[in-house]
Amino acid sequence: MTDKYKTPEHQAVYETLRERILLGHYGPGEPLTIQGLTRSLDAGMTPVREAIRRLTSESALESLGNRRVIIPKLTAEQLQDIYFLRQFIEPELAARAAKTITKEEISTLKSIDLAVDHAIHSGDVDSYLKYNAAFHFTIYEHAASPVLFRTIGSLWVQCGPSQRVICGRYGTSNLPDKHTELLSALSQRDPELTAQAMRGDLQQGLDLIKQTVI
Repeated sequence: MTDKYKTPEHQAVYETLRERILLGHYGPGEPLTIQGLTRSLDAGMTPVREAIRRLTSESALESLGNRRVIIPKLTAEQLQDIYFLRQFIEPELAARAAKTITKEEISTLKSIDLAVDHAIHSGDVDSYLKYNAAFHFTIYEHAASPVLFRTIGSLWVQCGPSQRVICGRYGTSNLPDKHTELLSALSQRDPELTAQAMRGDLQQGLDLIKQTVI
């Protein structure tokens, strides 16, 4: 029997490709083709074209014409601009989440953070990127702000490939992790303290970018 709630193919392809870009599975400047994506995603050309169109509109991909796209290669200045926006939006999302987040949701965040810690200590960049993103977006989902949530998602997917390069260059021991402070502030239901902890987490990432020329 067909599952009527199954995600439509075009949406599933978009979400899969978007996640791969966000987590840095493709490098800055890497070319992609429709045919190559249909093979790697095991999908039809129509949903792949639709995913490319949507991700190009989000600035996660750049069109070269002739059915080719590339992962944008951001400059250090562009990354600083993205982090400038993130330093305003993410603390606000975190502050809003602090007002309504439950003990059960904080427990989930603590479990995710254990995976982040393990990735840092073991030098696993892939797992760090995956679980760090999960940690942040779990918080932002509780902010009940669809507009800000969509905006921050677009910023993360734009800088994902470059973030992977930075992580690989400096190693996991130098990666941002102010999650203990964030969890403490969230547990206290303190919006101002939560926003402050989020700014500290983001500042670490910005400090690495300032040392980097992508």
